[in-house]
Amino acid sequence: MSTDHPFLAITVGNTRTSIATFKENAIDELSSFKSSATSDIVEQALVYWNELDGESPQIVMASSNETAGYAIKGMLADQTSKQIWNVGEDVPVAIGRHLDPETITGVDRLLNAAAAWELSNQACIVVDAGTCVTVDFVDGDGTFHGGAIAPGARMQLQAMHNGTTALPDVDFERPLREAFGKNTAQAMLQGVFHGIQGMVRQLSEQYASRYGAYPSILATGGDAKVLFEEDDIIEQIIPDLQLQGIAISVKHAMTIEEDV
Repeated sequence: MSTDHPFLAITVGNTRTSIATFKENAIDELSSFKSSATSDIVEQALVYWNELDGESPQIVMASSNETAGYAIKGMLADQTSKQIWNVGEDVPVAIGRHLDPETITGVDRLLNAAAAWELSNQACIVVDAGTCVTVDFVDGDGTFHGGAIAPGARMQLQAMHNGTTALPDVDFERPLREAFGKNTAQAMLQGVFHGIQGMVRQLSEQYASRYGAYPSILATGGDAKVLFEEDDIIEQIIPDLQLQGIAISVKHAMTIEEDV
């Protein structure tokens, strides 16, 4: 496969799965599903795959959800008679790493870092607000240093509900623009919303102090818009950052292969 050959990319997360077609290294079509809807995911993936130009286009998958990822990969392999490329195994993530030995980092975090570095070409902080919230640092040489992992907004709300007898089951949304939560649901939303914002701000200051300069800060993930759309610390919200990381990694791997 050449660097500009159309291909299908799939990111399988704990909550959501995204499917995208790439043509000339840019997203052409994009769909998103609950990760539990494996049949719907495979059906849409096959529609996209059959619409792609070229003979038997490649399918590239990145998964942080072992159960759903295994099921989707198996069904697609059966339906297409192709080997599905796994990011991290068949396609290395195009980002350097400075981590503790034997550390296994989620491929979603690495792909986000690779895309953020490619887009900014400078030291940056990547905030992924999904099932969990990750706040990761990439230095000015494009090296991933890790960061922090915390429960996501919905996980925090669910934990409060499950761990108590009085707190209600609350859907995540932006709290009312008031200083005080004047009922229980609003108090929970205030705590989660501003708690995540405050964590990101504190960690960003910590990373900047350690690095000696203030990096650019990008956000991605399903809750990024609600959490950070009006937060001046976030410079860009890029919903498809992980998919962009796949395209960058595929291009990098194919360029190395062509040069050999």
